[in-house]
Amino acid sequence: MASVDLHVHTNASDGRYSPAKIVQKAARAGLTVLAITDHDTVSGIDAAQEAAKAFPSLTLIPGVEINTDVPSGEAHVLGYFIDRNSPELLSLLAEMRSSRQGRAQKMIAKLEQLGLPVSWERVKEIANTDAIGRPHIAQAMQEKGYISSFKEAFDRYIGWGGPAYVERAKISPVEATKLISRTNGLPVLAHPLTVANPEQMVQELKDGGLVGLEVYYGGYSVPDVSRILALAVKYGLVATGGSDFHGLDENNETPLGGSGVPMESARQLINMAGRRPLN
Repeated sequence: MASVDLHVHTNASDGRYSPAKIVQKAARAGLTVLAITDHDTVSGIDAAQEAAKAFPSLTLIPGVEINTDVPSGEAHVLGYFIDRNSPELLSLLAEMRSSRQGRAQKMIAKLEQLGLPVSWERVKEIANTDAIGRPHIAQAMQEKGYISSFKEAFDRYIGWGGPAYVERAKISPVEATKLISRTNGLPVLAHPLTVANPEQMVQELKDGGLVGLEVYYGGYSVPDVSRILALAVKYGLVATGGSDFHGLDENNETPLGGSGVPMESARQLINMAGRRPLN
């Protein structure tokens, strides 16, 4: 049975596995379509594409996940088939990664004030990339025994509204959506239930070129999926989805290909991008 995952991270950002290893794991899990969507970087795509040559049954979609801020939470915009050589895109992503480092240092300072000190040097070692993210801080916290799971780190400390949370450099969801569109990409709103008012967000982003909504997402209940699917249908958006796999807490996260994404979602994206349709 065909398996699709359109939201996967590698160690080019905050995932555990290298791009080549992710491709290998996806192929072994029986995936037929995989999208690499690292946070604020496209540096893992070339290695993933090279690795995918060994698995002709696997179609690899190049992507990115741009993190944006909204007043009441976070909104992430996925970009599929982006022009990853675009100077405008690369400049923006570099600024975002630089901001991530300053943000991480401020979070570490807040954790120390809470009596939960972690080493900045250790967080950099864990990340082994300039795309430092909160999962790297969570791993350092877990090593210290402050938390029992990554979820606890986000729920209690570093998630939006938590005592050690720090906002990132400001780029709006609309700006991210327009940027992806300008770089020949297909913008999709990721995990829309992290947004206070998903429908209002969809309305705002539709004018900026939004083409899809992440309906089938790791951790979403059947009612959640039904609610977001109805929103996608209402606004004529592709119902996409993915596991948001990082490989950092595999006992508690959705496995690769585990979100039940229909093959039709991948077909629609590929057709929109002008690629050859899947058989």
